[in-house]
Amino acid sequence: MKKKKILSSVALAAALAAPAFAGPGLADGAAKFVGNITTGGQVRSDFGQYWNQITAENECKWGSINNAENSYNWSGCDRAYNWAKQNGGHFKFHALVWGSQYPNWIKGLSATKTAEVIEKWMKAVADHYNPMGGIEMIDVVNEAIRTGNNQYHSGYTQTNIIPALGGDTGNYEFVVNAFKMARKYFPNSILIYNDYNTVQWNKDQGIDLIQKIKKGGAPVDGYGLQAHDMMSQGGGAGGTGGGGTCLNINTLKSVVNEIWTKTQTPIFISEYDIASTNDDVQKQCYSEQISYFMENEHVAGITIWGYIYGQTWLDCNGTASGCSGIIKNGQDRKAMTWLKEYLKSNKGVNTTGLAGGTTVDPEPQTPFKGQPIAIPGKIEAEDFDIPGVGRNEDGSSNYSYNVGDAGHGNSDYRKGEAPNLYESGSGVVIGYNQTGNWYEYTIDVAEAGTYTVYAAVASANSTSSFQLSIGEKNISEKIAVPAAAQGEENYNDYNKVAFDIDLAKGKQILRLNITGDWCDIDYMDIVKKGDIDPNPIPKSSSSAEEQVPGSSSSAGEVGPGMAIHQNLDMNMDVLEDYDVFDMNGVFMGRLSAYSMDQAVETVKFGEVKFAKGVYYVRNKTTHQMQTVRFTK
Repeated sequence: MKKKKILSSVALAAALAAPAFAGPGLADGAAKFVGNITTGGQVRSDFGQYWNQITAENECKWGSINNAENSYNWSGCDRAYNWAKQNGGHFKFHALVWGSQYPNWIKGLSATKTAEVIEKWMKAVADHYNPMGGIEMIDVVNEAIRTGNNQYHSGYTQTNIIPALGGDTGNYEFVVNAFKMARKYFPNSILIYNDYNTVQWNKDQGIDLIQKIKKGGAPVDGYGLQAHDMMSQGGGAGGTGGGGTCLNINTLKSVVNEIWTKTQTPIFISEYDIASTNDDVQKQCYSEQISYFMENEHVAGITIWGYIYGQTWLDCNGTASGCSGIIKNGQDRKAMTWLKEYLKSNKGVNTTGLAGGTTVDPEPQTPFKGQPIAIPGKIEAEDFDIPGVGRNEDGSSNYSYNVGDAGHGNSDYRKGEAPNLYESGSGVVIGYNQTGNWYEYTIDVAEAGTYTVYAAVASANSTSSFQLSIGEKNISEKIAVPAAAQGEENYNDYNKVAFDIDLAKGKQILRLNITGDWCDIDYMDIVKKGDIDPNPIPKSSSSAEEQVPGSSSSAGEVGPGMAIHQNLDMNMDVLEDYDVFDMNGVFMGRLSAYSMDQAVETVKFGEVKFAKGVYYVRNKTTHQMQTVRFTK
């Protein structure tokens, strides 16, 4: 039995925060994120210039996704999720349980039926996102603080949500049980309780809730302070003033320190905004408050609640709509100018601990098997590049694929990544492809010239198509994918389509773009023009009845599916380095293991014992990441 290398250095976690890694935005390289929200349901094209964390303002709420019973619309939530996935950013799901913006159809349901649909809702979220790599952070319960006259911060009493989740005898049992249910479906996510007016007005009630739900056994990892109430005398969540003054910074420091001391629960500044038409006042609040949050070891990250003036939820004086925005008419307001300067000049404040706190540079995508695919040669569609990290200086992404809807494949090959991989064709194929999906492959072309592509493809849809490109240039027309026989739902009937492309000599990234819905792609043979197809599909073996997953598409050849498993077995002999971080982004040490599972096992059961909390294990080469949770 091979011996495992144990962690070489250990430090205890001081607080919970998202792990730092190179990514987009002004806070790239800092230990905690500075994020923002979608704008009108969309991710603006300039989002990655400023932010490295995203929360959908409305698109992930229960009422937005599950507005009709047994019907789910993930498109808006997916936009935010996929942006984070493709740009090296952080994503927070907002929110699972809330006494507002729930589906109207749950009104009038019995407590028993409401309990069923809540669990069905959580399971649906898990079934959709867990196969895509899971959700990093989740607002599990939103705005449930109980104030005077047994009123809650949102309309829980308008439905049977509270009795469905166990009632409330004064100890917030329904919140406790919501967290327990969430942990069942999201074992590796950071679970957060989120509420408003917790700084100025309902500080004590918020502390009481966190204390009670922790005592009740809620697996709560973080406390979200919405921080809309960060002004006095005319600003803030009420939107009653265009000027106002900033909450006294010493008062803020005292309040946050008290919240931490009494709850011992890491803090997320989850919905920060300063509603003021006065640029100087807004800048003052940002400079005093944001710098304090960034430098406070108990604050995990900051999400600003909108950045475009006129398109945020807060008004000033009832006339200045969206006055909390910090970019107005395309120009930075003074608060934004300050924020850019502060984050640029303070990379070393509360940094990751990596290499003494140096900023981690963006890392490019890499070939899946370590070397570019030689052309002439064969490209297995499932061997798209390993995603990189962040963006380059020219703004180009280091991501290697884009998939709009995941969780539909049946293959364990590249498990944990978003593309839908199926055991089909000659081994494994990319399937469930919708318009807009794309995959990239690093290739190395032996000599410039015209090449013929023989692509093995299948579809039951006569409108399916794909196209090849390099950089911004299309190098093929849209190639139609032949459909199966009319009336058949058959994605196992593979055919070859042939077309010519021109390639320059040397290494380059080839992109496969899906331009028509619902096709499966097995592989592409690329040969010099005039050469014959090296792997023709025999007519007798292209039918669903005779095609055996994992078998060869030509006699005497080892099927790609078999070769895949052989390669995975051989990889068990390759020792790789894995870095461990606490949730504040602090580097805990490095270990060597033969797989991610073995690395996680070493962290869980090795000689070094970790304090209670959540930790990240990251493959140093591939950047694959997995969480480890200690509860004792």
